[in-house]
Amino acid sequence: MNLDFQKGSRSRILAVLLLVIAAVFIVRLFYLQVIQHDYYTSLAGQEQIKQKTIFAERGLIYALDGDVPVPLVLNEAVYLVYADPVIVDDEDKVIETIRQVAGGSAKANLKELLGRKESRYQILATKLTRKQAEKIKEADLAGIRFQETTQRVYPEGGLAAQVLGYVNADGDGQYGVESGLADRLKGTDGLRKTVTDVTGTSLTIGDNNVEKPAKDGETLVLSLDRNIQAKAEQALATQLEKVGADHGSVVVIDPQTGKVMAMANLPTYSPATFNTVTDAAVFNNNIISNPYEPGSDIKTFTMAAGIDKGVVKASDTYNNTDYINVADRVISNATKGHTGQITFQTALNFSLNTGFVTVAQRLGDGNNITLQSRKTMYDYFHDRFRMGQLTGIELAGERPGTIISPDEVEGNAVRYSNMSFGQGMDVTMLQVAAGFSSIVNGGRYYQPSILAGTIQPDGTFKQTQAQEIATTVSSATSDQIREMTRIGRSTTFPGIDKAGYEVGGKTGTSQVVVNGQYSPTDTIGTYLGYGGGSTANYVIMVEVSGKGKAFGGSKDAMPIFTDISNWLLDYLKIQPKG
Repeated sequence: MNLDFQKGSRSRILAVLLLVIAAVFIVRLFYLQVIQHDYYTSLAGQEQIKQKTIFAERGLIYALDGDVPVPLVLNEAVYLVYADPVIVDDEDKVIETIRQVAGGSAKANLKELLGRKESRYQILATKLTRKQAEKIKEADLAGIRFQETTQRVYPEGGLAAQVLGYVNADGDGQYGVESGLADRLKGTDGLRKTVTDVTGTSLTIGDNNVEKPAKDGETLVLSLDRNIQAKAEQALATQLEKVGADHGSVVVIDPQTGKVMAMANLPTYSPATFNTVTDAAVFNNNIISNPYEPGSDIKTFTMAAGIDKGVVKASDTYNNTDYINVADRVISNATKGHTGQITFQTALNFSLNTGFVTVAQRLGDGNNITLQSRKTMYDYFHDRFRMGQLTGIELAGERPGTIISPDEVEGNAVRYSNMSFGQGMDVTMLQVAAGFSSIVNGGRYYQPSILAGTIQPDGTFKQTQAQEIATTVSSATSDQIREMTRIGRSTTFPGIDKAGYEVGGKTGTSQVVVNGQYSPTDTIGTYLGYGGGSTANYVIMVEVSGKGKAFGGSKDAMPIFTDISNWLLDYLKIQPKG
């Protein structure tokens, strides 16, 4: 009995022990397969699933040659080298080879990148030529792969550099269109995830395989005409060298659409070698990013407001003594001698400040620049002509400038007297050119734009429509200002325009504020005008400047306008006025 009991006890103990062991296995399996399921699935994925970005191709940029799109910015194939750190078996050899072949295109932290064993995709070098990629491939390095990407090339060289901007080493657009329209140009990268075996070979089965194609960026067509742009840059460079100016800008606008036909700045740079630039200021497009006091160009705006409100017309007269008092200030004319009862046409011809302070007074009670006259000027300058506001052009770096409201303390009579002839305000060339375009086109303000359209996937050119967004002055006012500027130009500069066409304009010489005061040595020369046959076909604005140098609108800026204007009349095949 005792023996049997012992045998039974041993059997029961063994059974219990087996049950305990089995329970441990079951609990362990439950823990591994259920509780830790996601963890081990992740580990397996890290070992077996390879992920690679499919880079979208950045959209191309075209300009116009007449009505035909022509390329300004294209892409060329370059190669990206990446590693699967799990498969790399000789890190030192990989680092040595990449640095030797790729040079400056290699990442600086190769050792760190290869040490990221939790990753299956680490970029080691970018922008390699095909020859460099083939040389690395010949080294037969385990875990090293190649991917074709693109970089920007410029078939027109540095043409319109500040309009285009550039793409940096990280693939981000900087300045110009490359930044301003980056969302449309860059596209959307795709993704490829594949299950691989231990050698990295893709397996064709498995639910974890993912293929999300890249969506390439749009191909944009700028409103720039490559021939007008080239002419503007050439005319600007020639005159700057002649007069010894350091800086200059030209903008050409179609006043019937608001489309920019040329936008040139000097000094400039080549987008292909942007990394060699030592002065970052050359990246800026001063036409949109450098607000300044425009000077006497603004007299056409003041006159337009006066005519539109019915308080003055070209043939009206005022008594010019070459001086006029506003509050505690005395405002004088730069050109003196045209005294007595003279017309406002004469005041425009000879750019007499007193005439336009008088217009500002007549917008009030006739003798003073009242709150009402200041509100009227602000309505025209800021609200209608949109000076001191962002134009919304599709370029990065635009700045609004400032038009002081009459509701502010500084918006007093003295300031508005100065504003009547273009001082006491900060505006950009584009704002002035766009506002003037509306004055000479019948009073229609078009949204300034650098975009003509897009090239569709089927190769067709889809044009964007001009956007008329405001009325600034009546068509009758527009006709009168066009005629006043035509008479002013033909009186001051007779015989310099092609016969049979209507060309008008206004000079400007602006003082420069340095440390809060007007510099005694620095002035900016500008010229603003239009040209065409029976209508205004183009508006051109020119600026010439230099640190510590004095430039004038007549002597330094106007010849650039004339050069481009006479050339445009032929290039655009404009018919002479009937």
